[in-house]
Order: sequence, then structure tokens, then C-alpha cells
Amino acid sequence: MGEWSPGSVVRRHVFVSGRVQGVFFRQETLRVATREGLGGWVRNLPDGRVEAVFEGPADAVARAERWCHRGPPWASVDAVVASEEPPAGERRFRVR
Repeated sequence: MGEWSPGSVVRRHVFVSGRVQGVFFRQETLRVATREGLGGWVRNLPDGRVEAVFEGPADAVARAERWCHRGPPWASVDAVVASEEPPAGERRFRVR
């Protein structure tokens, strides 16, 4: 993964609701984020939503967030709520 210039790094905290658990959403999010070279994480929440954090270049984070509006073929996304956070220096993406 290449070096990021500090001014270009953003961090987005995303909550995805709908039929998003049991449909490989976390694994596919890992694949998308890794392809985009992002840091952060994804996990299932007890209320049925998926929570993710994407950190990296703004354009790559935007692509990952847009993907969350569709998800994998088996998902049915009802809503995505996202907010900006200060970058935390995460360089690796993982499933929690």
C-alpha cells in the first residue's frame, strides 16, 4: 500500500441496516476495503445492523461507502448512516 499524504486521509463511520447479516456482508466489505487499500474494520451489531469504519484516501473511502449502499448480491440494504471522524492512523482492514 502506498503512502498517504496526511491532508488526503479521511475516516468514515458507517452503519448499514436491512438484511445485512448472514449474507457475507462483512467478508465482502473486507474484500472491497482491501482492494481500495483502506484501514479500519467491520462488525455485526446485536440489533442486526453492520457497522464499519473506513480510513484512507478520500476517493477510496467514498467508493467503499457507496458500495455499502448496495452490499453483496444477497443483501438488501435499507439505509446507510455515515459520519466523519478524525483519522486514527489505521492502515489495515479487519473483521471484528
